[in-house]
Amino acid sequence: MSIYHLKGRIALALVLSVSTVTAMAKDIIHDAEHYVLLKQYKGQWAQQDEDLQAKLDALREKHGKPPNIIHIMWDDTPVGEIGIPEVQKIRGWETPTMNQIAKEGINFMRMYTEPSCTPSRAAVMTGRHAVRNGMYNVGFPYEYGGLAAEEVTIAEVLSEVGYATAFYGKSHLGDVESSYLSNQGFDEALWSPYNQVPSLYVPQAQLGFLSGAVLFPEMFGEDPYDIDKGWRPDGYVWGLEGTKGGPVREVGNPPNHDDYMKMEDEYFRRSMDFIERSAKSDKPFFLALWPQLTSFLGFPDRVTAAGSFLQEALARMDTRIALIKAQLEELGIAENTLVILMADNGPMVHNGPPGMVETLYTGGKGDYTEGGVRVPAIAWWPGVIEPGQIVGDIIHETDLFTTFARLGGATKHIPRDRIIDGVDQTALILEGDTHSRRDYVHIYTGPLLAATVKGRYKKHWAGAKPGLSGPEFYDLFADPREDSGQLLPMFPAKSMFNHMKTRHLLMKEKYPDSGQNRDFPFKNLENPRPAVHEASQPRVDPEDVPFDPRDVIRNVPEWENTDAGWGLGEGGD
Repeated sequence: MSIYHLKGRIALALVLSVSTVTAMAKDIIHDAEHYVLLKQYKGQWAQQDEDLQAKLDALREKHGKPPNIIHIMWDDTPVGEIGIPEVQKIRGWETPTMNQIAKEGINFMRMYTEPSCTPSRAAVMTGRHAVRNGMYNVGFPYEYGGLAAEEVTIAEVLSEVGYATAFYGKSHLGDVESSYLSNQGFDEALWSPYNQVPSLYVPQAQLGFLSGAVLFPEMFGEDPYDIDKGWRPDGYVWGLEGTKGGPVREVGNPPNHDDYMKMEDEYFRRSMDFIERSAKSDKPFFLALWPQLTSFLGFPDRVTAAGSFLQEALARMDTRIALIKAQLEELGIAENTLVILMADNGPMVHNGPPGMVETLYTGGKGDYTEGGVRVPAIAWWPGVIEPGQIVGDIIHETDLFTTFARLGGATKHIPRDRIIDGVDQTALILEGDTHSRRDYVHIYTGPLLAATVKGRYKKHWAGAKPGLSGPEFYDLFADPREDSGQLLPMFPAKSMFNHMKTRHLLMKEKYPDSGQNRDFPFKNLENPRPAVHEASQPRVDPEDVPFDPRDVIRNVPEWENTDAGWGLGEGGD
């Protein structure tokens, strides 16, 4: 463990305001709604857990170690775009490998996520809604923030029981030192700290897309009034790499767009190399492969009839996943490897590129409607997961944290001093449809509780007026697109939703959100370019101003108006 990471662990005791008794509690602390279900099913779940553990023990004896786990997560894809070839047939593209994987495993129809990239990725990593640790803003250069050292990731949990861990791809978890994935439990990692927006920070985009001289003034005539030469974010990076406890290096050569496109090849190459090495080891492995997917400039050619932005990216990714599937089978480790494939949130339907459409549900990226937070998701585990399953249970991406820990025999290393939103869904993975331990989801947009789902029913909190309820209730079976809110027909559920919200908020009072983690970006890189090093420094001399320059980044509004208006929330269109 690095000194930096150790300091973060020590700081945990100062950050979390919980009692000693609670911190030493034996059971994982879940959100309140879990205990409503637990009261009804405690005995049944306990017996089921014994049976599930017997299955896991038998598998471990058969293979000599716990299962390998591969989590593949990409961007902005609505339900219906993957795993349902009938939809693809009339849309002009196909993903035959992922469709086949869905046919050979579980095709989840109600996988919920956070509504946008950074929150979603933080939720998977920590098993916690992003609002709990301040990771609810979508990060762009420079973010001046990221995942805090005090957070415990699934990589750290699995490392405690001997897993080899690796991350390759788009992390989007921040640009500060605490968020470096080699400081967050991964033995080896190559990652992009941002989303795909920096692919526009290139000369080609300056001429054809970006506003005049906004990033490359040298490509324009001289502007005598452009006095401040240092405000442009030209110290962004294509990627960072490091090993646990070791130095972190910049990878790639911005603003070379061709170099940016090569990063995806490297993510998959290193992933397959990690699988190859791990298959020869006595240790199980956890691989997080989160593809970069594409550039906002798109591809120079077309491989689909549709030719649209997202569909071109998905088709190309499918061929890469085919290689990984074949590798697992050829190495003889497929039957001891759980693979989860999923998107991180719904499509970018608001001011997004061509091909980003709702498909089935209303809304998309940034929205609290179903189109923003329901995604395609598939589980594949040959010989363990019965093929051909279509599962209608609710599952949330935070559940993967707790479930992966259970499968790896690492549950005891999940923190007991904070709320863990993820519930153990081992029963759903191994037993299939109707075996979920969740029938609820709280949906946040930024720090705002925007909606709550309970089974087939949903309540929109965002936009609701004080006093008499309005048509804010939805039956998702009868109105899956949330087109027609109900009032009187849904009144029997009014009290239930109010109690759900109150219980949830009372738990937040007991275990408060920690707020955003702020710092200067790209500190302590081994090989920073001059512009990257400059980005890690204050823009003013501390002796010249009556405040600490660090207070500027600490006081940047946590929820900018531009973020609040991304989707259908306040300020939305």
